[in-house]
Amino acid sequence: MRYDDAPEGASPVEHRTGLSQSMFVPLDLEVDFEAFYLGHHEVFHAYAEVHFGNRETAEEVIHEVFLEIHAGWSQLLSAGNLEQGAWAIVRRIVHNRLDAEGRGPAFVINGPIAQALDTALVTARDKLQKMESASGLYEAIADLPDRQFEVIVLRYVLGYPTAKVAWYIGIDDRTVGHHLRRAKERLRLKLGLPETPKKPKHKGVGA
Repeated sequence: MRYDDAPEGASPVEHRTGLSQSMFVPLDLEVDFEAFYLGHHEVFHAYAEVHFGNRETAEEVIHEVFLEIHAGWSQLLSAGNLEQGAWAIVRRIVHNRLDAEGRGPAFVINGPIAQALDTALVTARDKLQKMESASGLYEAIADLPDRQFEVIVLRYVLGYPTAKVAWYIGIDDRTVGHHLRRAKERLRLKLGLPETPKKPKHKGVGA
């Protein structure tokens, strides 16, 4: 595979995606790996950046992520769920780096993100505003189970639509919705927020 217009010293993927030297992919890539890289590097980087709060660290971490994904590419393909395996690597490397630095995710530290959540939590805005600090919300999000945490971060912190979240994670739209509902209910209970009133059912004519 040749790209004659690529700058000297730049990999084909690096040239086409405008990546810096700190985040590159090895030459002589498998076609399917290159396609996966091009389809996922943006969301992996955004996920890392929202955790670390700066682009440079995010690039370093995601560079490490893709090197590990590439090293285990055959095993990931044979496992039958490429996206799930890749996200497990992203989570592990991101969280290991945070642990090594002795800090929590940047979106927890720097907040606030309450306004990014949908009406299931926004209905409790008044109660949140009366809190001395909304840090409990951010900490509660960080404590969610892995899959619930991912969909909350991708959907409400990074703002990806449900269909794109589903594609990135490798599940269908309905399953994303399920995880979002479970996550929001878990947050509501943990924060002691009121239950969202259910819409009354309309009675049929003549009922």
